[in-house]
Amino acid sequence: MLTKKQMNHYADVLMWGLRTARKERFKKNEIVLIQFDQAAIKLAEMLQSRILDSGMNPVMRFGATSLMEHNFYKKANNKQLVFKGPWEEEFFKSLNGNISIRAPESLTHLSDIDPKRIGKAVVARKPLRDILWKREEEGLFGWTICSLETEAQAKKAGLTLRRYTNQVIRACYLDKADPVREWKSILRNAISIKKWMNSMDVKYYHVESENINLKIRPGERRRWLGVSGHNIPSFEIFVSPDWRGTDGVYYADQPSFRSGNYVKGVRLTFKRGKVVSVKARKGKEFAVKQLAMDRGASRVGEFALTDKRFSRINRFMANTLYDENFGGRYGSCHLAVGMSYADTYDGDASELTPEMKKKLGLNDSALHWDLVNTEKKMVTAHLKTGKRVVVYENGLFNF
Repeated sequence: MLTKKQMNHYADVLMWGLRTARKERFKKNEIVLIQFDQAAIKLAEMLQSRILDSGMNPVMRFGATSLMEHNFYKKANNKQLVFKGPWEEEFFKSLNGNISIRAPESLTHLSDIDPKRIGKAVVARKPLRDILWKREEEGLFGWTICSLETEAQAKKAGLTLRRYTNQVIRACYLDKADPVREWKSILRNAISIKKWMNSMDVKYYHVESENINLKIRPGERRRWLGVSGHNIPSFEIFVSPDWRGTDGVYYADQPSFRSGNYVKGVRLTFKRGKVVSVKARKGKEFAVKQLAMDRGASRVGEFALTDKRFSRINRFMANTLYDENFGGRYGSCHLAVGMSYADTYDGDASELTPEMKKKLGLNDSALHWDLVNTEKKMVTAHLKTGKRVVVYENGLFNF
């Protein structure tokens, strides 16, 4: 377990993340939702205190337990699966911030549930999420996510709880005298890398590893983003490419726990931007149904790279928040199928209409599933001038 001092450090970092993630400054009397699982109540209490001290209004909300989630997906009829409280839309329209603290007590509790039922509920709640995306684009909303150690995660990661906790401490720089200062330093370095990546006029990126041979077209008016405060920890530099320009094979050597299901060894083949073949060592049926959730679920929404100089994560954590930021020996990349991030548009994202997003190749979906690869790899930028630049190799940006 984290010590009280480390927990306070974590709360300070999350407050930094929340403020950094929002375009406009938070103001007094604004509303911040704090969502937390049962095991995270101590950290939630600390954050409530900080939100109150800042003059804002914290709204505390317990997350559903594993049994509650299972009961819902097992027992809900079709109307109950898509039910949204009439008060929710108005609440989301007035929300200014959100801190989500995840501390799952189970990772596979929904393995006996038909993924189509889970997908139906996710799709039904997409309009609520769209409200928050729009508010974020307008500078009215900011969010961050973190995760605490639990026995369930440690067991699935093959670690003792103590070793798992140590990974959390190191990943979030909670062992440092001033973790916020460390994160500010990482942010400055990330800004330099993003500026360099965005200085190139790229036709497409070629990603190569033992099991990956993939071409990704960034598209017009794109910018690389990352280390924005949204996720703690987060070291990834990412872009939402033009989904129509993705061709080749992508492989996730890291397992994935998603919606109470376990998937391992996912291999996706893309042709003209769409997944045409799905293979997996475990969980193939679940993966196939996830990619059929809606029209955009089988298209690329994000491509990201993590530099091992910043990430201190060197073990599989059975938690995407950590695994997608894996440092280790060769760094990592991840590809997300589903929803794009509109703020990777090099302009005012709040002005983007659905028609403009479609023209730019920004994908829309209720799904956003990060699939992680930690193999030794090389990423080459093929510039429109015909020049080639190796931008990432052996876990490092060549900046």
